[in-house]
Amino acid sequence: MNAAIVRLFAVVVVLFGLLIGWTSRWTVFDASSLTNNPLNRRPLVDDLRIERGRILADDGQVLAESVPGPGATWGRTYPTGSLFAQPVGYLIAVEGRAAGLELSRAPALRGLQRGISSILGQLNQHRVGDDVYTTLDPQAQQVAAAQLAGRAGSVVALDPRTGAVEAMYSNPSYDDNDPDACSPSACSELNRATQAAYAPGSTFKIVTATAAIDSGMYTPNSIINGNSPILVSGVPLANDGNKDWGPQTLTTAMTYSINTIFAQVAEQLGRATMAEYMKRFGFYSKPPLDYPPEQIRASGVRSPETAKPLPPGSPDEDIGRIGIGEGGLEVTPLQMAMVAAAVANGGKLMTPHLTDRIVDSAGRTVETIKPSMYSQVMKPSTAAEVTQMMENVVEEGTGTAVELGGVSVAGKTGTASIGPAGSNLTQPSFVAFAPARNPSVAIDVTVDQTLGGFGGTIAAPIAKAVLQALLSGG
Repeated sequence: MNAAIVRLFAVVVVLFGLLIGWTSRWTVFDASSLTNNPLNRRPLVDDLRIERGRILADDGQVLAESVPGPGATWGRTYPTGSLFAQPVGYLIAVEGRAAGLELSRAPALRGLQRGISSILGQLNQHRVGDDVYTTLDPQAQQVAAAQLAGRAGSVVALDPRTGAVEAMYSNPSYDDNDPDACSPSACSELNRATQAAYAPGSTFKIVTATAAIDSGMYTPNSIINGNSPILVSGVPLANDGNKDWGPQTLTTAMTYSINTIFAQVAEQLGRATMAEYMKRFGFYSKPPLDYPPEQIRASGVRSPETAKPLPPGSPDEDIGRIGIGEGGLEVTPLQMAMVAAAVANGGKLMTPHLTDRIVDSAGRTVETIKPSMYSQVMKPSTAAEVTQMMENVVEEGTGTAVELGGVSVAGKTGTASIGPAGSNLTQPSFVAFAPARNPSVAIDVTVDQTLGGFGGTIAAPIAKAVLQALLSGG
């Protein structure tokens, strides 16, 4: 009798274990694959019944929140509309569509099921998601939008000490309350800050100068001949206005953006060294931002002839022109903001992030995004020397339009020629950080297209206004 009871008990234990194992498999271990299965419509129904958490700016301003819908369902509303649409994104739960932080932070916003409720799948109870507090500064975002003044372009600002994204505005934007109302001529879901491919022009000389000095092959006082034109990869390359500068220091070459000097430096460094420092800055990889990977582009080099991506250090690279931001080099504004941030932070590039913390419905902080180092790009001594060179650009060179009076700024202008030869179309850009000796903001501004405009006259004033907003405390 006792033996039979023991066998029955053992069978019950085994069956219970199998029950727990199979329910745990689908609700815990394989939950992600089941949720992402296109044939499974249950997550769409679940999302409609979840009161998702809010998305908020760094000052607590609500950027996204849930509102009651018909039949015990919930919808999403975005009080600031197009101002934060690119980083915040949108959710259309009934169609299973989402973008931006609404997608990348979906697990937190939906509210993670924990413990026995996860195993037993108690989905019918009212569920409230966690709030996502971002690092975005509303005043800086407003200034960025106002300064672009309807022009297509992007502004990205980071705290170089932590990697926190303080501003990310892309124009044209769209109204995330109704993304389907977007027409190509009036608005765009493309986040230029993370997805657009720009020629960086002379802002890339920061990378070339870093590689030159950090490798030990050059110093800021090294003398290079700045005659114009010169042959680079067998093709003539000229300075702006074809000016002959003669022998100049690397510092002077940065201050006045002398193309022929930086092209020679890049050629002397060689493809392998240049590729190594580009990878340290994050080129050839998608920036590790807490944002949907499909909305992030890796910066790198494409063949000007075939438009195909070239691997790092490819023998097909025109490394001289790459050294001045040309030669098929394509970057995102986020990547160039990371370049400035690495120099600003003494050579340490911090991982960029849009999220500051996650707070549950009871007001408890369940996760804090702590600063983490992405890479050690250069020695602190190199960062200090490149900083001084960039300060010279603002004090007496091509970037004087960004001067902030009593606040020192380190910056670099860029002006890429685009369009057909002779069209005089340019793509102005500017990267900077401030205060130069104790930086708290690094920024990139890129304007898609102007007729004859320069980085120092078009992009630098935009950067100045956003820097002022952030340095004043937002």
